[in-house]
Amino acid sequence: MIPKTIETHHWSDELKRAVGDPLALCQQLNINPHQLPGGIEGLKKGQQLFKTLVPHPFIKLMQPGNPLDPLLLQVLPLGAEGQETAGFVTDPLQEHSCNPLPGLIHKYATRVLLTTSGACAVNCRYCFRRHFPYAQNSLSTGGSQAILDYLQKHPKINEVIFSGGDPLATPDTRLAARVKQLENLPQLKRLRIHTRLPVVIPSRINQEFLNWIKATRLTVILVLHINHPQEMGDELIHALSLLTKAGVLLLNQSVLLAGINDQASILAELSEALFAQKVMPYYLHALDPVEGAAHFAVGDKQARQIYSELLTELPGFLVPKLVREYPNQPAKTPLGW
Repeated sequence: MIPKTIETHHWSDELKRAVGDPLALCQQLNINPHQLPGGIEGLKKGQQLFKTLVPHPFIKLMQPGNPLDPLLLQVLPLGAEGQETAGFVTDPLQEHSCNPLPGLIHKYATRVLLTTSGACAVNCRYCFRRHFPYAQNSLSTGGSQAILDYLQKHPKINEVIFSGGDPLATPDTRLAARVKQLENLPQLKRLRIHTRLPVVIPSRINQEFLNWIKATRLTVILVLHINHPQEMGDELIHALSLLTKAGVLLLNQSVLLAGINDQASILAELSEALFAQKVMPYYLHALDPVEGAAHFAVGDKQARQIYSELLTELPGFLVPKLVREYPNQPAKTPLGW
């Protein structure tokens, strides 16, 4: 049973109620927008480039009155997003080159990624797909058979990754139906779900979701996207316990972000908090050079120094792999230390 202190709005209602106005977000947190870098004009400029979207459960985890709150900085538009920076482009991973069918990305030999939804529950300002052409990559009903045919023609593929957008922005009936189709392919062993939705709207982990997760023959791996220990609120912790009881393997990947988690002590605290909830740290990603996010970048030299410090603070099994993803490479590249 969910503790009485936790509100239990339906996740789709929370999505509809999400804050889309950066000025309203500042007002709700008692933050003077004139004190932000670029002020109100910066907010407006960033908003024009990439719309604000922040659910209320995530806002509740932020510190009122703190313009440098690490959760707020991940979602608040700033004028810096409009600055042109060499090497920062709209398609940093060149996904257009490995997109053989609408809604299917085939980068690696044994797994494919399906963009099951173009929607997200939160618009993270550093998102490497903030310019992705979702309209041309929707998984329409007619495209399902084409994807199944593609998988059959590539028998080495044994894992399907649900991504997006956020795959859990899709109704459970639709997700369950798609999983049923995939189960008919004996070559498939695993279903991996990459999502941030349970972090920002924990009520997304409801009974409908758990029912189809427990029913599938595929091994289910859910990869969360948590960047800071402050994101580990009580509601998320409860949702994680439900997933663990359902037999879901839980992993986490973070992005190394300037001014948010670029300290070994913060990352160590996050790893410990994750492991306490049976979530294994998986990847620590160097920022993908997406246009509009250069102000989040941490240089490789500094990243390696942070990682070296992290190795001294944690046992090896709690240290996520520090990696960078390069276009058209057969695997992610370790940055080492």
